[in-house]
Amino acid sequence: MIDTTLNNAKLNKTMRNVIQSLSSQQLDEILTNQPDDIFLLDVREASEVSICHLPQSIHIPMNLIPLYLDKIPDNKMIVIYCHHGIRSLNVALYLIDNGFDESQIYNLKNGIDDWAQNIDKTMIRY
Repeated sequence: MIDTTLNNAKLNKTMRNVIQSLSSQQLDEILTNQPDDIFLLDVREASEVSICHLPQSIHIPMNLIPLYLDKIPDNKMIVIYCHHGIRSLNVALYLIDNGFDESQIYNLKNGIDDWAQNIDKTMIRY
């Protein structure tokens, strides 16, 4: 049992290293300078989106991603975010497993909570 847990932990660490991360500052710069080159995907629940969100984002809850793969462009940089960056990391892995180019997939490091702390300090945190 312990060996399996350790192997899963190593696998999870390896998979996380496959996904590129963006800091809130990097995302802010991209949204300022190249807003048309990015698809910003919010994978949180609707109740979370009602608290705060990035205006440029498209909301598809994590559990509905398999139903809406055709709504996600494959010709743009895709930045995925959630509250703290864990669900979005899992969605990033799922997209890559389903044929999306890993060089186009990014996870917002520490999620929208980091954005609220460092970029938009007026944003409600939860």
